[in-house]
Amino acid sequence: MELHGVGVGRGVVIARVLTMPEPLEDPVDGQHAGDAAAEKAAVANAVTAAAAELTARAEKADGTGKEVIEAAVQMAQDPMLADDVNARIDAGTTGERAVFEAFRSFQEQLTALGGYMAERATDLGDVSQRIIAQLRGVPVPGVPESDVPFILIARDLAPADTALLDLDTVLGLITRDGGPTSHTAILARAKSIPAIVGVGGDAAIADGIRVVLDAASGTVTIDPSDAQLADAEARIAARVAQAAIPITEGALADGTKIPLLANLGSPKDAAAAVALGAEGVGLFRTEFLFLDAQTAPTVAEQQAQYTELLSHFAGKKVVVRALDAGADKPLAFLNDAHEENPALGVRGLRALRAQPQVLRDQLHALKNAQDATEAELWVMAPMVADAGETRFFVEYGKELGLTTVGVMAEVPSLALVADQVAGLADFVSIGTNDLTQYTLAADRMLGTVASYQDPWHPSVLRLVKLLGDAGAAAGRAVGICGEAAADPQLAVVLVGLGATSLSMTPAALADVRAELAGITLPQARAKAAAALAAESAAGARAAAAAAAA
Repeated sequence: MELHGVGVGRGVVIARVLTMPEPLEDPVDGQHAGDAAAEKAAVANAVTAAAAELTARAEKADGTGKEVIEAAVQMAQDPMLADDVNARIDAGTTGERAVFEAFRSFQEQLTALGGYMAERATDLGDVSQRIIAQLRGVPVPGVPESDVPFILIARDLAPADTALLDLDTVLGLITRDGGPTSHTAILARAKSIPAIVGVGGDAAIADGIRVVLDAASGTVTIDPSDAQLADAEARIAARVAQAAIPITEGALADGTKIPLLANLGSPKDAAAAVALGAEGVGLFRTEFLFLDAQTAPTVAEQQAQYTELLSHFAGKKVVVRALDAGADKPLAFLNDAHEENPALGVRGLRALRAQPQVLRDQLHALKNAQDATEAELWVMAPMVADAGETRFFVEYGKELGLTTVGVMAEVPSLALVADQVAGLADFVSIGTNDLTQYTLAADRMLGTVASYQDPWHPSVLRLVKLLGDAGAAAGRAVGICGEAAADPQLAVVLVGLGATSLSMTPAALADVRAELAGITLPQARAKAAAALAAESAAGARAAAAAAAA
């Protein structure tokens, strides 16, 4: 029997499964005994204890995991949530139920906002569970303990659990919820844990049953036969041998160079990316400087961070994305106005044009960092819709002294005028996460539409081809910086569609490098053509795999 979902990575694992306990039962809807002050004090103590436990976990984590847990600590101590909980207690609700209702209400608001804020809803649910567990004096449901390695099954994983997984014990992940850009998927990819998310029917797997988890195909084989086990073992051995091969530059079998770059969110991640073979940076997210700030960081503050990043990549390309924020990542100094659908509102370049000083300061800081280092700095604008916006950003960046200025292709309209854009921008970088979201009208953080959020869909691939063809005609670089580039099979197709570089989480570099090395450019184009002719994402995968290699 096989179950199917969205695979994360290329790993294959053979192990028995254990299931994470279900969440705590919801508190009963009842009234407290009349001592509101005691209820409030109990909740305050529970919040303090939950925050302390999360802080302790954050100190043991690093990188993305540490950042995610620290954000959860801030949620636990959010004054607005505390006020809401206290108001409910004053109205007679028990402390447990007040926490549950207040957090659930906030979760619903975040989910309705979509995008970045919807991503926080799952994290908020975990914080609520931890506080309620403290109030009840019971353990928080978490990763089961085991003396032998296992594959973990869960509805979904909280960031605090994923970030601190014991990789000697937890060999793989299977979740019912989540899509390819969920926290579980992102952290699993960053930790190189084979995972399959969005799996239906996993309740059929009883604890202790042996399975083969094949992230490359997105399949879970339950109680595999001897032949299936032998095949899996052979692929595991092949991956071990591949890992021992010295790191080389990204290239196809015929020598065509395809630079493999890293997606980074902080300068402190740069050294690890270089060690994994990153040939530069294809996407540096600058939001870390802004999201927790009450006022925009100064030019000097930004310059220091950009200079630190660029210093790791002397003589190499570093693509920096201008601040990608707006109503779905509310910043009081940028745009905190309520919007019914912020994913389609004032965000990205639109928000920056509305606050020109924020944009000018950031580009000034980048220009100063460019002058202070030997890296090859490229700067791009997010959420660019057409040639007019492209012209504005490129001309403005050049006016301020930046050397190489381009745009991100995340909005389908930009791909439809790709020929105009290629004549204006120095380069185009395709953000496949948002491009897929907008093309298929599927919120990339909403698990119920995860099946639509698939960059293999022929409609998305056709937009990529428009951009690739326009770039080739104009002699412009066309990079990929979305999560799609981390899928080795899709990476081949993207190259066949005209991508000239691929940028991804550093942990995915080895798999993509190995996949490209076995394919020539004509073969990549043949696979791309087969995928384009398919009628669905699943059909595109199958067609590309069946095309002559």
